[in-house]
Amino acid sequence: MRFRHRAAALIATLALPMAGLVGLASPAQAATSATATYAKTQDWGSGFEGKWTVKNTGTTTINSWTVEWDFPSGTRVTSAWDATVTNSGDHWTARNVGWNGTLAPGASVSFGFNGTGSGSPSGCKLNGGSCDGTSVPGDEAPSAPGTPTASDITDTSVKLSWSAATDDNGIKNYAVLRDGAEVATVTGTSYTDTGLTKGTDYSYTVQARDTADQTGPVSGAVSVRTTGGGGDPDPNPGEHIKLGYFTNWGVYGRNYHVKNLVTSGSAEKITHINYAFGNVQGGRCTIGDAYADYDKAYTAAQSVDGVADTWDQPLRGNFNQLRKLKAMYPHIKVLWSFGGWTWSGGFPDAVKNPAAFAKSCHDLVEDPRWADVFDGIDLDWEYPNACGLSCDTTSAPDAFSTMMRAMRAEFGQDALVTAAVTADASDGGKMEAADYGPATQYIDWYNVMTYDFFGAWAKNGPTAPHSPLTSYSGIPQQGFNSAEAIAGFKSLGVPSDKLLLGIGFYGRGWTGVTQSQPGGTATGPASGTYEQGIEDYKVLKNSCPATGTVAGTAYAHCGSNWWSYDTPATVQSKMAWSKNQGLGGAFFWEFSGDTANGELVTAIDSGLG
Repeated sequence: MRFRHRAAALIATLALPMAGLVGLASPAQAATSATATYAKTQDWGSGFEGKWTVKNTGTTTINSWTVEWDFPSGTRVTSAWDATVTNSGDHWTARNVGWNGTLAPGASVSFGFNGTGSGSPSGCKLNGGSCDGTSVPGDEAPSAPGTPTASDITDTSVKLSWSAATDDNGIKNYAVLRDGAEVATVTGTSYTDTGLTKGTDYSYTVQARDTADQTGPVSGAVSVRTTGGGGDPDPNPGEHIKLGYFTNWGVYGRNYHVKNLVTSGSAEKITHINYAFGNVQGGRCTIGDAYADYDKAYTAAQSVDGVADTWDQPLRGNFNQLRKLKAMYPHIKVLWSFGGWTWSGGFPDAVKNPAAFAKSCHDLVEDPRWADVFDGIDLDWEYPNACGLSCDTTSAPDAFSTMMRAMRAEFGQDALVTAAVTADASDGGKMEAADYGPATQYIDWYNVMTYDFFGAWAKNGPTAPHSPLTSYSGIPQQGFNSAEAIAGFKSLGVPSDKLLLGIGFYGRGWTGVTQSQPGGTATGPASGTYEQGIEDYKVLKNSCPATGTVAGTAYAHCGSNWWSYDTPATVQSKMAWSKNQGLGGAFFWEFSGDTANGELVTAIDSGLG
């Protein structure tokens, strides 16, 4: 989650000296059993984005990989993700991180980087041997095809056409993507998609692949609504979940308290609250902030019900205020969320004994002092078998489902058991690192963190919306958008109604930007009230009003600053998309970013109905 949750993509800080590199695997392992191929996926003039893909083409598992190449003088890597990249002069080396080094036969993994200069890599080596790739390192990836046009729309089908992409090797075929998921591969520049649902909204993009099997950027998106229907297209027309995170540290500098949920009108428009965060340490669930949680005294004016706390009452703080809120709004259920960006480092040790961990969490949540406050538990592990603030290098892929099974067994069937999960649907990304599909049977829903895809941790840009609903031409990283994240979880067998779409009540921004459209260069993060590169919606709506939209979210260029954030209008459109997908509802991070009259909460409520 935000503040204690940064980016969905881990940006590896470059350690320039070569000291500390371990020895390479033997050349024989690489030359006969794996390939490494390179593609330049973006070029914005002053810089570019490159991607290497390592594939196990042999018959035995590879346990680690190292890719080496040379850049001509003046071409450099400036930031990287999903690999540890170092250099010695113009010689560059990338090694797998803890969670993506093992490749079964036929499996592949990609890592990417941003760079400056115009040179191409040469002298590629994989684990000390020849890369032997099907594409020649340095070849250009295809351009983006033209944005598709839609015609012959019926209740169940639509014809799509687009202008051809260009490539120095020639175009092999095109992938057609519906709502971010590939539905067809064609050799021409048109396709008729059938088997659709009448009266339903869809979004289509196209991506080219050249004869060297390099893929280029995704085209612009076209929105299509099939004919017929006429009523509510929501496949899940029951009550939708409308969940917001309330942070315990918000009662300090942000001066945001449980009573604000009442005065803003938000309390009557939500169904659930996740209270953030409890800590995970020593293999146990523990208190996050004792003073804010259950000790802080509230005056009559500050209290939800207008009654002041006394010095000797058994429970004060946020827990007591939440108890009063539930008395006033009996429909609201409250979950205690544990972990988050800062405190996820305790999960790997905790899941070594999942039953003991679950019991400690249950005992804390059901402590007699506040047992009536909470209706369940939310686990926010960032990220199982992958990297967040720290890297989990000890947990197996099934550690997540083992933890959720233990939680369900301990809390029983009547309590809510949920989890906040990655939205990284890129090839070899975090979604593939843990067994989210099998864990579904133990959880009530997943909060899919469909925000923080892009931000000023890449200080020079390119500027990009941090919460794109769909892909778009020029997106810095494929698989980093809400549609592909939701499609990814569905492909794992997660039912639609167990998925909640995430909304950020804040923006991410850069400074030193001259270009109004996305894709511009920058000099660093824009100033924020509490943190560089980030600002609440309630501030941005006035200080830097939106000037355009891209991929279903808003952006703003004011002076030399460039921000992306959701507005009531884009939130409503995302809620319509959520309903169309049959999702269980939506959640947001977090209440204090909204206006005093709850504009964004109102948009979620009215959008979901």
